[in-house]
Amino acid sequence: MDATNGTITQVTDGSFAAEVAQGLVLVDFWATWCGPCQIVAPILEDLAGEYAGKIKVAKLDVDSNPQTAQKFNVRSIPSILFFKDGEHVDTVIGAVPKDMIQEKIDAHIA
Repeated sequence: MDATNGTITQVTDGSFAAEVAQGLVLVDFWATWCGPCQIVAPILEDLAGEYAGKIKVAKLDVDSNPQTAQKFNVRSIPSILFFKDGEHVDTVIGAVPKDMIQEKIDAHIA
């Protein structure tokens, strides 16, 4: 994905490592049947646009990609995991307000 266009990348077990390898990447671990995941989705779309060129926002469907969810011990969804240059640096669990996610982004961009 081009990190400058403000879109959300769909990642899989197979593409995950390559997608989080560079820069600050937020990965939304979600599922289609998850109500709170539907609440978080538009917030992440907004953030992808607002931080275009600074961060990458990705989504991983835990039903289709269980290996990555297990690797990072994701037990509740939505879980937003923050990766900086491939390293897991932070996590937000649940449907949280936009400003809470922004605070985490700003802390890791600095």
